[in-house]
Amino acid sequence: MSPGMETVNVERWGWYSVGLNVVLAALHATVASVSGSLAVTAELAHNLIDLASALAVLAGLKLAARKSPAFPYGLYKLENVAALGLALLIFFSAYEIARESLFAPAASVHVQGWMLAVLAATGVLPLAFSHFELRVGRAAGSPALIADAREYRVHVLTTGLAFAALASQWLGFALDRIAAVFIVIAVVWTGWGLLRDAMRVLLDASLDAQTLLEVRGIIESDPAVTEAGWITGRNSGRFRFVEAGVTLRTQAPDKTADVVRRVEREVRERVTHVERVLLHVEPAQSPYIRHAVALEDAAGTLSGHFGAAPYFAIITLRRGDGAVAEQRIVANPHLGIEKARGITVARWLVAQKIDTLILRLDLDGKGPEYVLRDAGVELQRTDARVLADLLPPTGQAGGLQQNNSPGVSGRQRA
Repeated sequence: MSPGMETVNVERWGWYSVGLNVVLAALHATVASVSGSLAVTAELAHNLIDLASALAVLAGLKLAARKSPAFPYGLYKLENVAALGLALLIFFSAYEIARESLFAPAASVHVQGWMLAVLAATGVLPLAFSHFELRVGRAAGSPALIADAREYRVHVLTTGLAFAALASQWLGFALDRIAAVFIVIAVVWTGWGLLRDAMRVLLDASLDAQTLLEVRGIIESDPAVTEAGWITGRNSGRFRFVEAGVTLRTQAPDKTADVVRRVEREVRERVTHVERVLLHVEPAQSPYIRHAVALEDAAGTLSGHFGAAPYFAIITLRRGDGAVAEQRIVANPHLGIEKARGITVARWLVAQKIDTLILRLDLDGKGPEYVLRDAGVELQRTDARVLADLLPPTGQAGGLQQNNSPGVSGRQRA
């Protein structure tokens, strides 16, 4: 769903809610005026509060995405202000119902069959409506619509209590005030949940842990990212704002800008309702540097090929003194493919988070070079024939990252 369609859909459902509340209020007013039931009168007050709340929700949805010089980041939180207002109105409604239940003088209640039929209908209508509104609210990530749908669920319960009060009165049991008290309890419980959720957003509480974990996975899956350090985010209405500190392989300004734009776009596309992503590029902090060397065999003979190299050495050196921290020989998993083998192998090596690739041939102008360049991998050409010639003697410092091994010529990081 496009952002434009999403906004129209949400606003339309706000209008639907207003219309339904008008119908329910009219029906309950008719029953309350004829029956004299305190429970139905309380339910009518509940309806009027719902109608005012629906209008507030609609106003919040209309104004939420607007921006101005005074509010350059938009008015997204107006949706949460609308949800907060809804919670406060619910508390006021509960107070009025409780006051009437406990202190109002007793009054006779008149019940007819058509009243029970009307109350049954006013219970079924909001139940069906809440089902669809809740689905739309969750799809759009709208806290105001979700709050409104949940309030309709409570409305179904309270209408059922009013129905039970009238039915019991018809059978000779005076349960009108007791039903009104239960309506108070249900209304207060829902109001507290809405108040809590609205305040979390208004006070900039963090995004949930699952969403932050999803964002971290997307950022770290980019081949040019060596590490995603801190990640934080917050809700503002139905929109999400994300910030993260990342370490990149490339330090070139133009390449850094390309990577940042690519990662930000990926997060917005894959995580729903993300309005803005802000990445802070931080200096590389890793104490290690990782090299890959194309090999002809597992014994360490350097290969004159790239995609067709049967093995690769993955060597991790300490950045400070160049000593070998880890060395492993891995088979080329894509040796058997024919189409785009070099590009596939380049992508595989990038996924190994290498910093440098050392070869006996040049990849200038070839597909693998572009893949490696976009990931910030440095390419080095060597005339050495065996891996041992590229490594420092055992127990000694110095090595690949200083470019002082025999026959290694450095090239600017792509």
